[in-house]
Amino acid sequence: MKKILPILFLLTLVYSCSTEPKKSDVETVTPKKEELVQTLDYEIIGKIPHSLTSFTEGLLFHKNQLFESTGSPENLPDTKSVFGIIDTVTGSINKKAELDKKYFGEGIIIINDKIYQLTYKNQIGFIYDTKTYKQIGQFSYKNKEGWGMTTDGTSIIMSDGTNILTYMDPNTLKVTKTINVTNAGYAEDYLNELEFIKGYIYANIWTKNYVVKIDINSGKVVGVLDFSSLSEEAHTKNPDADVLNGIAYDPATDRMFATGKLFPYIYVIKLK
Repeated sequence: MKKILPILFLLTLVYSCSTEPKKSDVETVTPKKEELVQTLDYEIIGKIPHSLTSFTEGLLFHKNQLFESTGSPENLPDTKSVFGIIDTVTGSINKKAELDKKYFGEGIIIINDKIYQLTYKNQIGFIYDTKTYKQIGQFSYKNKEGWGMTTDGTSIIMSDGTNILTYMDPNTLKVTKTINVTNAGYAEDYLNELEFIKGYIYANIWTKNYVVKIDINSGKVVGVLDFSSLSEEAHTKNPDADVLNGIAYDPATDRMFATGKLFPYIYVIKLK
């Protein structure tokens, strides 16, 4: 019996060692790296005067003219919901259309010789002829709110204050697809004014001093423009200035335009 016990002990030890997991059998979990978003370089190459009563909701460049659409908050009686062409000498808007006070004007786009305009909470958009600027129709959308607009030349693309971009067919005004926008893996909410530039969508983020560059295929933010210095100067020149909002692009000269609500300037920007 004394001889048997040591043998049993050795057998038990060998078994226990053989069942212990080897290093190669242990699953290695690599922590997910936080996605790095590139800060984009730019240069301010000019300034255009901007009306201190323009509560900017949309900005666009079309046929060598800078268009702006504005809103009209109740606490700012001097503001109006209009759109028109900006006088680049004085900053005033050559008004082409004005909404009834029951509507709060939002972003605009021009596509197929028509101007499309959103309203804030009415779930109604208006359509105008680009030659006469007369209203020729209207449309509805299910988004709870209308914020910014842009176009890729084929679709109407709108934001609604969430992280979702909605694509619509300009002929049927039916939704064709949506994109969920994320930044470093998180939803990028409060997408506001939009501009389509070289295959990417650039978007103001409400209350933030930066503009994001969005990959339209993945919905991921792939770059950030830090416009803090623009906002700081605007508030120094006009203490009543509100948030950064308004992006336009001239493909012929490769210039971006950026401004904000009640900003004293529209900044002319060259992306590097």
